[in-house]
Amino acid sequence: MAVDGRRPHVVLGVSGGIAAYKVCELLRLLSESGHDVRVVPTESSLKFVGAATWAALSGNPVTTDVWADVEQVPHVRIGQAADLVIVAPATADLLARAATGRADDLLTATLLTARCPVVFAPAMHTEMWEHPATQHNVATLRDRGAIVLDPAVGRLTGADSGPGRLPEPADIFTAATLVLDRGALVADLAGRHVVVTAGGTREPLDPVRFLGNRSSGKQGYALARTAVARGAEVTLVAANVALPDPAGVKVVRVGSAEEMRDAVRSALPSADAVVMAAAVADFRPATVATGKIKKTSADPAPVALVRNPDILAEIAHERARDGQVIVGFAAETDDVLANARAKLAAKGCDLLVVNEVGAGRAFDTPDNAAVILGSDGSSVDVPLASKDTVAHAVWDAVVVRLAG
Repeated sequence: MAVDGRRPHVVLGVSGGIAAYKVCELLRLLSESGHDVRVVPTESSLKFVGAATWAALSGNPVTTDVWADVEQVPHVRIGQAADLVIVAPATADLLARAATGRADDLLTATLLTARCPVVFAPAMHTEMWEHPATQHNVATLRDRGAIVLDPAVGRLTGADSGPGRLPEPADIFTAATLVLDRGALVADLAGRHVVVTAGGTREPLDPVRFLGNRSSGKQGYALARTAVARGAEVTLVAANVALPDPAGVKVVRVGSAEEMRDAVRSALPSADAVVMAAAVADFRPATVATGKIKKTSADPAPVALVRNPDILAEIAHERARDGQVIVGFAAETDDVLANARAKLAAKGCDLLVVNEVGAGRAFDTPDNAAVILGSDGSSVDVPLASKDTVAHAVWDAVVVRLAG
């Protein structure tokens, strides 16, 4: 994405953690996609990856010293010229120094002078990430509008495992470019907790078979990652989705409609907005066979169905907190808008995102088109575009309602 006809200026801050070696891949992704990247490492980070490596990969000079090239005032100019700042890995020490406004090296000075979006990708041991001091620092930075991704869960240094792993470079890249695309509007969900559901529930018939649907979860995942890019804390309830976890998102995996209901209701009390993008099965088999149902010469017995809980209607009619915004999705094939308006009224939600579905439309495609209906009678057409674009249109509508 060009900024005023030029290459976007990205500052890539690197602090002193073992995950610094992974950031070489992030730098490659940024450079090859047309960004002008200036790497600003801390002194301790150079014990993991040397300055020569960063300079060779970025094509720009690298220093940690505020006294180098002093006539250019780098501790001010680098931040002022940036369109985006990314800090990866962001150690516990770096987060603490950034939160308290320290400026004792070139990177922290740059953070103080930058007036562009800032993305932190934390990496540290689980105990350090979960410590109240770190969580307080993260909350402080988020309150100021910075994007602090939640770390990934997985193998850490040595045999340790847990939350604290650096998100994959490709995921950081995706989150960062979404932030850059939003520019000054990036933080309009800062301080908000949003819950998004994605995928399709599966209702077991026997240990092998299930009743399901065609949802891939791509639209729900787009909603989750764009919410992160706009500063939100995101809980993603994912049903049977074969997609990588979006960076900075808490993912709760479920299988059936009842499992999704439990997960949504658990996250509901602290949620400012809930977007039910998942395709939730309306019915489930009345009984589940304990063994695989065998094929015989006789005709199969009919499958008796019972209704699943209507999660959207439940949470819309029983708001967990004042001002909570509830968004539903409707996949329709006939009389699309008429059916959608009837559903909006019946469910009691604030917004309903309507998709016309069918062969090659909506399900498992990179693009989508929608109409966003409001309970106030409003209607917004979203023409065919990427699912990220559709997601931003949904959040635009949510932000208006969160503002009162």
